[in-house]
Amino acid sequence: MTIIAGQTVLLTGASRGIGTFIARALAKEKATIVGVSRSQEGLDKVSAEVKALGGKWISIPFDISKVEDLPILIQQINQLVGSIDILINNAGLEIYKKFQDYSIAEMQSVLTVNLMSAMELCRLLLPTMLRQRRGHIVNIASLAGKKGSPYDSIYSASKAGLLMWGDSLRQELADTGVKVSAICPGYISGEGMFADTGIPSPRLAGISTPADVANAVIRAIQQNQVEAIVNQDPVTAGMTKLLMALWQIFPRFGDTVYQWMGVAKLNQLRIENQMQIALRPSDNRSIVTAKLDARIKLTE
Repeated sequence: MTIIAGQTVLLTGASRGIGTFIARALAKEKATIVGVSRSQEGLDKVSAEVKALGGKWISIPFDISKVEDLPILIQQINQLVGSIDILINNAGLEIYKKFQDYSIAEMQSVLTVNLMSAMELCRLLLPTMLRQRRGHIVNIASLAGKKGSPYDSIYSASKAGLLMWGDSLRQELADTGVKVSAICPGYISGEGMFADTGIPSPRLAGISTPADVANAVIRAIQQNQVEAIVNQDPVTAGMTKLLMALWQIFPRFGDTVYQWMGVAKLNQLRIENQMQIALRPSDNRSIVTAKLDARIKLTE
């Protein structure tokens, strides 16, 4: 069993949604957390929570969609805390649309944040992990990467890519001491991109809480789990695994189940609600784009 206490964790998407729950769970395990996000305000809030729970926290406001600048981020982290023991690729972007309505900029944004940034961060950190013969890569994927979700095709593609890249990487890294895990949540209640739409999930699809996802991350690290399906309860998660196995054999059966569960209709509603959210005043949704070398805070 891996002990998380004393390990240094790089957590992307750390300032809101699932990221805040993962940060708190890591703090309870007495980890040192490097939280990366675009929002300085959000990072400051999480910093206080982590400190109260006994964890150590370093805030770095940074836009990970700037993949070409990620070497600068890693250099700064190395100067502040040394090497990273655990990378948690949590940052995500989801845009609901009919496929023909996506702009190329939107497609590039989703694929860059959800996939390319994760791959590049891993590529930059891996040489040190391999030298030390220890490390853990945790990718926050999605059930949408297992079964494509209508009107959410780019997000589904990005998460499928994240899963298959992680699967390939895990095999490459066998016997190196570096581990790879994938966390696959379904619909998330309360926090996160799905909750932001204000649309309830299909009852039969099951829901999970952000705390469920955070706990799954901790277990995956401690027990070196290859993959964790996070979906409401063990029974629902078990049914999800069974259905996904059947969908691999009978793809149209999977389509029929999704139609029956109302997934397509749900995502159409998400498109409409997403447009309404985009038209609201920005209030507390402002994004901080401070330069990397400014406003870095170390909390012990």
